[in-house]
Parts: sequence; C-alpha cells; structure tokens
Amino acid sequence: MSDTGERKDVGELYAFAQETIRQMGREALTFFSKDRHQKPAFDQDLVTQAELHLNQSFHNIIADQYPKHQAVGQGSLDEGYTHGAGRYLWVFDALDGVDNFQSGIPIWGMSIALYENYWPVLGLFYMPATNDLFRACAGQDAYWNDRRIKMGNRAEISQESLLLTFSRFHLFYKSQFPGKIRDFGSTGAHICFVAMGRADAAFIANESFKDLCAVSVIIEAAGGKLLKGDGSAFFLGDYMDGRRIDDRLMIASPSYARIILDSLSPS
Repeated sequence: MSDTGERKDVGELYAFAQETIRQMGREALTFFSKDRHQKPAFDQDLVTQAELHLNQSFHNIIADQYPKHQAVGQGSLDEGYTHGAGRYLWVFDALDGVDNFQSGIPIWGMSIALYENYWPVLGLFYMPATNDLFRACAGQDAYWNDRRIKMGNRAEISQESLLLTFSRFHLFYKSQFPGKIRDFGSTGAHICFVAMGRADAAFIANESFKDLCAVSVIIEAAGGKLLKGDGSAFFLGDYMDGRRIDDRLMIASPSYARIILDSLSPS
C-alpha cells in the first residue's frame, strides 16, 4: 500500500486500530488455550513465544499497511520517530497480565496506542478472553465496546467503594479505606475498570510508557487522570525514552484523589 507519510484521517486510523487489535486478540487466544491445565507453575516459554509472535505479527501489519509509520512493540522508542514524514508512532503492548494469561485466568489484555508528533491520538485496550474492547480518541468520548463510558462523580468513600491495587500495595501503604481492595492482576484492566466507573480508583507500580500510553488516553477521555502516588501531577510523555517509571501512580478523578489518599498512610 502506498503511504507518503502525510497526515491521515483519524477515523481511518481508528478503524484500522480496532480491526488490528481484534486480530491480535484472536492470535493471542491460540496461545492462551495451550495446555494450561498441565502447567500450574509460571510458564515463561509460553509467554515468550506469545509475545514474540504477537509483536512480529503487529510489526508486519504496520509495515504492510503504513510503511512510513514507526512501530514499537518490544524495546524503546526508535530513533526514526520524528516530525514530518515520521510523524506517526504505533505502540503495541502484547500482553498485560501475563500471570493470568499463562494460568488460564481471563483477565488479561493487550493495547495499541497511536502518537502523532509526540502527542497521543488514540488508545485501545482489548481483553480477548472476554471480548471487552475499551477505546478512545484523544479529546473525544471513551467506549467499552459500543457503550460510552464515564467515571462517576463521587464525593465520598463507603463500604461499597472499590480500590484496585498492585500486588505488594500493603508493603507501601497502611489503609483505613472502608471499602474493598482488590488486585485482579492486570494494570490495563484496572485502569479501564476505573474508566467505566466499576472501581473508584487504582494504584499501579513498576510500569513504563509502553504499558500506559494507550490506557492513559482511555482514562482521560473518561474524565480521570494518571497522578503520582501522592496525588501530584504526572506526565507520561517524560518516559517516552523507555525508562521504567519509579513512582507509584494513582488513577482517579482529580477531585476524588484527595479523598482516597486521606484514607491511606505510608507504611
């Protein structure tokens, strides 16, 4: 396909991304179904094979459809990403929730983001085992499949509130949070559950730009923010060089973040 590198219609790119992530999901499911019941321990080979296959498949699709675009799967930002003809950067995270993936637990997913001249254009997070697609274009509405989603405007926390956390959350925080605290094992799923109003907030740790660039578009479109763990501003673009993010992060509506933080104290 001819591609001059000139500016594309966002609708075309959005439709392409949705079709592509569903295709990647179908391919991931062929690995998800492989002998899980026979391998209760963590199967690194299965995860490696799946990630290598999915990353290569994604790169092949981008090279065929948009040969002038850059694509990041494994590794960090390519030096070829520039303004002008090199304005587009696709970022693919093949597996989010690898422990769940290899154990046969359906809460795992993959993400695709598109950046243009270092600014986010769109983000998608897909959970193939449950067929849940979360998606948004920057500055537009967020969707769960075809249903528009928006975070709730909460003014207090209660026994019915839900906080999603990373696995060692208790080592960093003492909690007086009155509601439920859960870890479902997938950062992307956690953020999307907050975006759709199923959870009040989430804390995440040990992430990277690639892990978060797609879901950050979704959560912002739904009315939320990625914040530092103390509630201060966080700028994901500072980590486009591939560095790990040392800060623990919080996902919440800005007006609700302080209410959550007041129920926690450092361990």
